[in-house]
Amino acid sequence: MQFHPDRNPNNPDAEEKFKEASEAYAVLADAEKRGLYDRFGHAGVGAAGSGAGFDATVFQDFSDIFGEFFGFGDLFGGGGGRSGRRTRAQRGADLREDITIEFEEAVFGAERKIAYRRHENCDSCGGSGSAQGKAPATCRACGGRGRVRYQQGFFSIARTCPTCQGAGSVISDPCAKCKGEGRVVQQKTIDAKIPAGVEDGTRIRFSGVGEAGIQGGPPGDLYVVLHGKEHPFFERQGNDLYCVVPISFTQASLGAEIHVPTLEAEHTLKIPEGTQSGTVLKIRGKGVPVLNGHGKGDLFVEVRVQTPSKLTKRQRELLQELQGLTQVENIPQRRSILGKMKDMFN
Repeated sequence: MQFHPDRNPNNPDAEEKFKEASEAYAVLADAEKRGLYDRFGHAGVGAAGSGAGFDATVFQDFSDIFGEFFGFGDLFGGGGGRSGRRTRAQRGADLREDITIEFEEAVFGAERKIAYRRHENCDSCGGSGSAQGKAPATCRACGGRGRVRYQQGFFSIARTCPTCQGAGSVISDPCAKCKGEGRVVQQKTIDAKIPAGVEDGTRIRFSGVGEAGIQGGPPGDLYVVLHGKEHPFFERQGNDLYCVVPISFTQASLGAEIHVPTLEAEHTLKIPEGTQSGTVLKIRGKGVPVLNGHGKGDLFVEVRVQTPSKLTKRQRELLQELQGLTQVENIPQRRSILGKMKDMFN
Protein backbone atom coordinates (compact mmCIF):
# COMPACT_ATOMS: atom_id res chain seq x y z
CA MET A 1 0.00 0.00 0.00
CA GLN A 2 2.85 2.39 0.82
CA PHE A 3 4.49 1.97 -2.60
CA HIS A 4 1.33 1.58 -4.68
CA PRO A 5 1.82 3.49 -7.99
CA ASP A 6 -1.49 5.31 -7.56
CA ARG A 7 -0.13 6.80 -4.35
CA ASN A 8 3.26 7.51 -5.90
CA PRO A 9 2.70 8.85 -9.45
CA ASN A 10 5.83 9.31 -11.56
CA ASN A 11 7.98 7.68 -8.87
CA PRO A 12 10.04 4.87 -10.43
CA ASP A 13 11.59 3.93 -7.07
CA ALA A 14 8.18 3.31 -5.53
CA GLU A 15 7.09 1.32 -8.60
CA GLU A 16 10.19 -0.86 -8.35
CA LYS A 17 9.60 -1.55 -4.66
CA PHE A 18 5.97 -2.40 -5.43
CA LYS A 19 7.12 -4.94 -8.02
CA GLU A 20 9.53 -6.44 -5.50
CA ALA A 21 6.67 -6.83 -3.03
CA SER A 22 4.55 -8.58 -5.65
CA GLU A 23 7.42 -10.91 -6.48
CA ALA A 24 7.94 -11.75 -2.81
CA TYR A 25 4.29 -12.57 -2.34
CA ALA A 26 4.32 -14.68 -5.52
CA VAL A 27 7.00 -16.81 -3.89
CA LEU A 28 5.26 -17.01 -0.52
CA ALA A 29 1.91 -17.91 -2.12
CA ASP A 30 3.40 -20.87 -4.02
CA ALA A 31 4.52 -23.80 -1.86
CA GLU A 32 6.96 -25.08 -4.52
CA LYS A 33 8.58 -21.69 -5.07
CA ARG A 34 8.80 -21.11 -1.34
CA GLY A 35 10.55 -24.45 -0.87
CA LEU A 36 13.06 -23.58 -3.59
CA TYR A 37 13.70 -20.21 -2.01
CA ASP A 38 14.22 -21.78 1.43
CA ARG A 39 16.84 -24.14 -0.02
CA PHE A 40 18.57 -22.03 -2.68
CA GLY A 41 17.64 -18.42 -1.97
CA HIS A 42 16.70 -15.99 -4.73
CA ALA A 43 18.55 -17.99 -7.36
CA GLY A 44 16.25 -20.92 -6.78
CA VAL A 45 13.19 -19.07 -8.03
CA GLY A 46 14.93 -17.29 -10.89
CA ALA A 47 13.36 -14.15 -12.20
CA ALA A 48 9.81 -15.00 -11.23
CA GLY A 49 7.95 -11.80 -11.61
CA SER A 50 11.01 -9.53 -11.54
CA GLY A 51 11.27 -6.78 -14.13
CA ALA A 52 8.15 -7.90 -15.99
CA GLY A 53 5.43 -6.23 -14.00
CA PHE A 54 3.42 -8.36 -11.58
CA ASP A 55 0.65 -10.88 -11.66
CA ALA A 56 -2.38 -9.54 -9.77
CA THR A 57 -3.63 -13.07 -9.17
CA VAL A 58 -0.88 -13.69 -6.62
CA PHE A 59 -2.91 -11.53 -4.24
CA GLN A 60 -6.02 -13.70 -4.67
CA ASP A 61 -5.49 -15.75 -1.50
CA PHE A 62 -4.62 -12.63 0.44
CA SER A 63 -7.84 -11.02 -0.75
CA ASP A 64 -9.82 -14.14 0.18
CA ILE A 65 -8.56 -13.92 3.75
CA PHE A 66 -8.92 -10.21 4.37
CA GLY A 67 -11.69 -9.43 1.87
CA GLU A 68 -12.41 -5.80 1.44
CA PHE A 69 -11.55 -4.90 5.02
CA PHE A 70 -8.23 -3.46 3.86
CA GLY A 71 -9.37 -2.77 0.30
CA PHE A 72 -6.86 -5.14 -1.32
CA GLY A 73 -9.50 -6.75 -3.52
CA ASP A 74 -10.35 -3.46 -5.19
CA LEU A 75 -6.75 -2.28 -5.55
CA PHE A 76 -5.45 -5.39 -7.24
CA GLY A 77 -8.52 -6.26 -9.26
CA GLY A 78 -9.22 -9.43 -7.30
CA GLY A 79 -12.67 -10.63 -6.34
CA GLY A 80 -14.06 -11.52 -2.95
CA GLY A 81 -13.59 -15.20 -3.80
CA ARG A 82 -11.92 -17.43 -6.32
CA SER A 83 -14.75 -17.09 -8.79
CA GLY A 84 -14.35 -13.31 -8.92
CA ARG A 85 -17.84 -12.82 -7.49
CA ARG A 86 -18.42 -11.59 -3.98
CA THR A 87 -21.32 -13.33 -2.33
CA ARG A 88 -23.95 -11.46 -0.31
CA ALA A 89 -23.93 -14.15 2.38
CA GLN A 90 -23.72 -12.47 5.76
CA ARG A 91 -23.80 -13.70 9.33
CA GLY A 92 -27.07 -13.03 11.12
CA ALA A 93 -27.18 -10.34 13.78
CA ASP A 94 -26.89 -11.14 17.48
CA LEU A 95 -29.99 -10.67 19.63
CA ARG A 96 -30.40 -9.52 23.23
CA GLU A 97 -33.22 -10.44 25.57
CA ASP A 98 -33.45 -8.97 29.09
CA ILE A 99 -35.29 -10.92 31.79
CA THR A 100 -35.94 -10.27 35.47
CA ILE A 101 -35.39 -13.08 37.96
CA GLU A 102 -36.13 -13.47 41.65
CA PHE A 103 -33.38 -12.99 44.21
CA GLU A 104 -33.50 -16.67 45.13
CA GLU A 105 -33.27 -17.70 41.46
CA ALA A 106 -30.04 -15.75 41.12
CA VAL A 107 -28.66 -17.45 44.23
CA PHE A 108 -29.76 -21.05 43.68
CA GLY A 109 -30.22 -21.12 39.89
CA ALA A 110 -33.36 -21.85 37.92
CA GLU A 111 -34.75 -23.01 34.59
CA ARG A 112 -36.76 -20.52 32.56
CA LYS A 113 -38.46 -20.49 29.18
CA ILE A 114 -37.52 -17.34 27.29
CA ALA A 115 -39.64 -16.05 24.41
CA TYR A 116 -38.08 -13.81 21.78
CA ARG A 117 -38.50 -12.80 18.15
CA ARG A 118 -36.00 -13.40 15.38
CA HIS A 119 -35.69 -13.45 11.59
CA GLU A 120 -35.75 -16.89 10.00
CA ASN A 121 -35.37 -17.99 6.40
CA CYS A 122 -38.66 -17.62 4.53
CA ASP A 123 -40.24 -21.05 4.02
CA SER A 124 -42.08 -19.81 0.93
CA CYS A 125 -39.01 -18.94 -1.13
CA GLY A 126 -36.44 -20.96 0.78
CA GLY A 127 -34.53 -17.82 1.63
CA SER A 128 -33.87 -16.83 -1.97
CA GLY A 129 -36.15 -13.80 -1.87
CA SER A 130 -37.70 -14.64 -5.25
CA ALA A 131 -41.28 -15.69 -5.86
CA GLN A 132 -42.02 -19.38 -6.28
CA GLY A 133 -40.95 -20.63 -9.68
CA LYS A 134 -38.84 -17.56 -10.26
CA ALA A 135 -35.11 -17.13 -10.06
CA PRO A 136 -32.95 -14.05 -9.56
CA ALA A 137 -32.00 -12.35 -12.81
CA THR A 138 -28.41 -11.72 -13.84
CA CYS A 139 -27.32 -8.21 -12.92
CA ARG A 140 -27.02 -6.14 -16.08
CA ALA A 141 -24.62 -3.65 -14.53
CA CYS A 142 -21.87 -6.20 -13.89
CA GLY A 143 -22.97 -9.04 -16.17
CA GLY A 144 -23.26 -11.39 -13.22
CA ARG A 145 -19.67 -10.94 -12.08
CA GLY A 146 -20.59 -9.02 -8.95
CA ARG A 147 -17.87 -6.45 -9.67
CA VAL A 148 -17.35 -3.62 -12.10
CA ARG A 149 -13.96 -2.47 -13.37
CA TYR A 150 -12.54 1.02 -13.62
CA GLN A 151 -9.33 2.03 -15.35
CA GLN A 152 -6.89 4.10 -13.29
CA GLY A 153 -3.58 4.67 -15.01
CA PHE A 154 -2.10 1.33 -16.01
CA PHE A 155 -4.17 -0.44 -13.34
CA SER A 156 -7.58 -2.00 -13.83
CA ILE A 157 -9.37 -1.57 -10.49
CA ALA A 158 -12.43 -3.68 -9.65
CA ARG A 159 -15.09 -2.59 -7.17
CA THR A 160 -18.22 -4.21 -5.81
CA CYS A 161 -21.16 -3.70 -8.10
CA PRO A 162 -23.43 -1.05 -6.55
CA THR A 163 -26.52 -2.46 -8.27
CA CYS A 164 -26.43 -6.04 -6.96
CA GLN A 165 -24.08 -5.44 -3.99
CA GLY A 166 -21.72 -8.11 -5.29
CA ALA A 167 -24.29 -10.90 -5.63
CA GLY A 168 -24.17 -10.91 -9.42
CA SER A 169 -27.96 -11.15 -9.57
CA VAL A 170 -30.99 -9.07 -8.71
CA ILE A 171 -34.47 -10.14 -7.58
CA SER A 172 -36.92 -9.09 -10.25
CA ASP A 173 -39.96 -10.94 -8.83
CA PRO A 174 -39.77 -10.73 -5.03
CA CYS A 175 -41.47 -13.27 -2.79
CA ALA A 176 -44.84 -12.00 -1.58
CA LYS A 177 -44.34 -13.32 1.94
CA CYS A 178 -40.90 -11.87 2.72
CA LYS A 179 -40.96 -9.00 0.19
CA GLY A 180 -37.70 -10.19 -1.35
CA GLU A 181 -35.71 -10.17 1.90
CA GLY A 182 -35.58 -13.95 2.16
CA ARG A 183 -36.37 -13.80 5.89
CA VAL A 184 -39.46 -13.39 8.05
CA VAL A 185 -39.94 -12.63 11.75
CA GLN A 186 -40.92 -15.60 13.92
CA GLN A 187 -41.71 -16.02 17.63
CA LYS A 188 -39.33 -18.48 19.28
CA THR A 189 -38.93 -20.00 22.75
CA ILE A 190 -35.74 -21.33 24.27
CA ASP A 191 -35.11 -23.24 27.51
CA ALA A 192 -32.54 -21.37 29.57
CA LYS A 193 -30.72 -22.86 32.54
CA ILE A 194 -29.68 -20.12 34.95
CA PRO A 195 -26.65 -21.26 36.99
CA ALA A 196 -26.46 -20.66 40.72
CA GLY A 197 -24.63 -17.53 41.80
CA VAL A 198 -25.33 -15.24 38.84
CA GLU A 199 -25.25 -11.50 39.48
CA ASP A 200 -27.27 -8.62 38.14
CA GLY A 201 -26.19 -7.97 34.54
CA THR A 202 -24.87 -11.49 33.90
CA ARG A 203 -25.07 -12.44 30.20
CA ILE A 204 -25.79 -15.98 29.02
CA ARG A 205 -24.87 -16.73 25.39
CA PHE A 206 -26.88 -19.15 23.23
CA SER A 207 -24.92 -19.86 20.08
CA GLY A 208 -26.61 -20.03 16.69
CA VAL A 209 -30.14 -19.06 17.73
CA GLY A 210 -29.99 -15.37 16.82
CA GLU A 211 -31.04 -13.77 13.55
CA ALA A 212 -30.87 -16.02 10.49
CA GLY A 213 -28.00 -15.31 8.12
CA ILE A 214 -28.54 -13.46 4.85
CA GLN A 215 -28.21 -15.38 1.61
CA GLY A 216 -27.15 -18.57 3.36
CA GLY A 217 -24.91 -16.97 5.97
CA PRO A 218 -24.61 -18.48 9.47
CA PRO A 219 -27.07 -17.37 12.18
CA GLY A 220 -26.14 -14.99 14.96
CA ASP A 221 -26.23 -15.63 18.71
CA LEU A 222 -28.74 -14.82 21.44
CA TYR A 223 -27.58 -13.06 24.60
CA VAL A 224 -29.87 -13.26 27.64
CA VAL A 225 -29.14 -10.52 30.18
CA LEU A 226 -30.28 -11.23 33.75
CA HIS A 227 -31.62 -8.62 36.16
CA GLY A 228 -32.18 -9.78 39.72
CA LYS A 229 -34.83 -8.41 42.07
CA GLU A 230 -33.91 -7.02 45.47
CA HIS A 231 -34.45 -9.05 48.65
CA PRO A 232 -36.67 -7.69 51.46
CA PHE A 233 -33.77 -7.53 53.94
CA PHE A 234 -30.66 -9.20 52.50
CA GLU A 235 -28.20 -7.03 50.58
CA ARG A 236 -25.80 -8.79 48.25
CA GLN A 237 -22.21 -7.79 47.57
CA GLY A 238 -20.52 -10.35 45.36
CA ASN A 239 -20.95 -13.70 47.07
CA ASP A 240 -21.55 -12.24 50.53
CA LEU A 241 -24.85 -11.24 52.10
CA TYR A 242 -25.49 -8.46 54.62
CA CYS A 243 -28.43 -7.78 56.88
CA VAL A 244 -29.32 -5.82 60.05
CA VAL A 245 -30.96 -7.47 63.09
CA PRO A 246 -32.32 -5.51 66.08
CA ILE A 247 -31.56 -6.71 69.61
CA SER A 248 -32.64 -5.46 73.02
CA PHE A 249 -30.48 -3.65 75.55
CA THR A 250 -30.55 -6.66 77.85
CA GLN A 251 -29.56 -9.06 75.04
CA ALA A 252 -26.60 -6.84 74.18
CA SER A 253 -25.60 -6.49 77.85
CA LEU A 254 -26.11 -10.03 79.09
CA GLY A 255 -25.55 -11.91 75.84
CA ALA A 256 -28.08 -14.15 74.13
CA GLU A 257 -28.79 -16.59 71.34
CA ILE A 258 -31.06 -15.34 68.57
CA HIS A 259 -32.48 -17.00 65.47
CA VAL A 260 -31.33 -15.33 62.24
CA PRO A 261 -33.00 -16.22 58.92
CA THR A 262 -30.75 -17.30 56.05
CA LEU A 263 -31.60 -18.21 52.45
CA GLU A 264 -31.86 -21.88 53.43
CA ALA A 265 -32.91 -22.18 57.08
CA GLU A 266 -32.77 -20.37 60.39
CA HIS A 267 -29.38 -20.10 62.05
CA THR A 268 -28.75 -19.73 65.78
CA LEU A 269 -26.45 -16.77 66.31
CA LYS A 270 -24.70 -16.20 69.62
CA ILE A 271 -24.60 -12.60 70.84
CA PRO A 272 -21.59 -12.17 73.18
CA GLU A 273 -22.05 -10.45 76.51
CA GLY A 274 -21.42 -6.71 76.26
CA THR A 275 -22.03 -6.48 72.51
CA GLN A 276 -22.13 -2.88 71.27
CA SER A 277 -24.71 -1.57 68.83
CA GLY A 278 -23.33 -1.77 65.28
CA THR A 279 -21.22 -4.86 65.90
CA VAL A 280 -20.95 -7.04 62.77
CA LEU A 281 -21.00 -10.82 63.27
CA LYS A 282 -20.08 -13.26 60.52
CA ILE A 283 -21.83 -16.53 59.71
CA ARG A 284 -19.59 -18.58 57.44
CA GLY A 285 -20.91 -20.34 54.36
CA LYS A 286 -24.41 -18.84 54.42
CA GLY A 287 -23.91 -16.54 51.47
CA VAL A 288 -24.23 -16.99 47.70
CA PRO A 289 -22.68 -19.95 45.83
CA VAL A 290 -19.62 -19.15 43.73
CA LEU A 291 -20.64 -19.02 40.05
CA ASN A 292 -19.23 -22.04 38.17
CA GLY A 293 -17.07 -22.83 41.19
CA HIS A 294 -17.09 -24.32 44.66
CA GLY A 295 -18.03 -22.93 48.04
CA LYS A 296 -20.24 -20.07 49.19
CA GLY A 297 -19.83 -16.58 50.50
CA ASP A 298 -20.61 -15.52 54.08
CA LEU A 299 -23.50 -13.81 55.83
CA PHE A 300 -22.66 -10.67 57.81
CA VAL A 301 -25.14 -9.66 60.49
CA GLU A 302 -25.02 -6.18 61.99
CA VAL A 303 -26.76 -6.05 65.38
CA ARG A 304 -28.33 -2.79 66.45
CA VAL A 305 -29.51 -2.19 70.01
CA GLN A 306 -33.12 -1.10 69.86
CA THR A 307 -34.16 1.54 72.38
CA PRO A 308 -37.82 1.25 73.42
CA SER A 309 -39.83 4.38 72.67
CA LYS A 310 -42.37 3.72 75.46
CA LEU A 311 -41.77 2.20 78.88
CA THR A 312 -44.10 0.65 81.40
CA LYS A 313 -43.99 1.86 84.97
CA ARG A 314 -42.10 -1.22 86.09
CA GLN A 315 -39.57 -0.92 83.23
CA ARG A 316 -38.94 2.70 84.14
CA GLU A 317 -38.35 1.80 87.79
CA LEU A 318 -35.85 -0.90 86.88
CA LEU A 319 -33.97 1.32 84.44
CA GLN A 320 -33.80 4.15 86.98
CA GLU A 321 -32.38 1.70 89.47
CA LEU A 322 -29.86 0.53 86.87
CA GLN A 323 -28.94 4.10 86.08
CA GLY A 324 -27.95 4.65 89.66
CA LEU A 325 -25.64 1.66 89.50
CA THR A 326 -24.10 2.48 86.09
CA GLN A 327 -21.72 5.35 85.56
CA VAL A 328 -20.74 6.42 82.01
CA GLU A 329 -18.49 9.40 81.41
CA ASN A 330 -19.90 11.39 78.49
CA ILE A 331 -16.50 12.43 77.13
CA PRO A 332 -16.07 12.86 73.32
CA GLN A 333 -13.92 10.15 71.72
CA ARG A 334 -12.25 9.63 68.34
CA ARG A 335 -14.37 7.72 65.88
CA SER A 336 -13.46 4.06 66.06
CA ILE A 337 -13.07 1.59 63.24
CA LEU A 338 -16.37 0.14 64.37
CA GLY A 339 -18.04 3.49 63.77
CA LYS A 340 -16.65 3.64 60.25
CA MET A 341 -17.94 0.14 59.56
CA LYS A 342 -21.40 1.24 60.67
CA ASP A 343 -21.35 3.98 58.06
CA MET A 344 -20.48 1.45 55.39
CA PHE A 345 -23.66 -0.51 56.08
CA ASN A 346 -25.94 2.55 56.32
